[in-house]
Amino acid sequence: MNYRVGDILITRDQISARVNEIAEDIRKNLAENKNGQELLVAGILKGAVVFIADLVRAIGRDVDVRMDFMALSSYGSDTKSSGIVRIVKDLDTYIEGKNVLIVEDIIDTGLTMSYLLSILQRRGPANLKVCSLLNKEGRRKVPVVVDYCGFEIPDEFVVGYGLDYSGRWRHLPDIHVAVPV
Repeated sequence: MNYRVGDILITRDQISARVNEIAEDIRKNLAENKNGQELLVAGILKGAVVFIADLVRAIGRDVDVRMDFMALSSYGSDTKSSGIVRIVKDLDTYIEGKNVLIVEDIIDTGLTMSYLLSILQRRGPANLKVCSLLNKEGRRKVPVVVDYCGFEIPDEFVVGYGLDYSGRWRHLPDIHVAVPV
């Protein structure tokens, strides 16, 4: 099946405003944290890259932010998760005793995030939180707590602002519904 870019679901201005709100919440929570102000942002490649870039800039200079990346695969070239997760690239950073924020573009069934949380929790971080730009709560197969959520969205296939279909449309500044053609 092929797709085309459809209507805008979330505008760049809505995204920008929400990123700033999430960054403020993260700063507040770190200020209250007994484990300090250092934060390791563990970005999930490739979809979350645009979101991470904006988010870490919005968090600001008063927080010691480090970044590392993981690549996971559960979609292949399909539009729905296969449910089989594999780590394509692991973190390069040792996370024991650290404040870790996993940043994802979208959480759908929860299978990928649940798997990732179980792996990272065994590595002994002081805090392990989840931040997702988009959340499809209605598609959950396993429960996942999203500590920082950008937007709840309906069960639509979406592209733009880092999200893609077969490597296309990540560059779009708004989030669009992808329409089958």
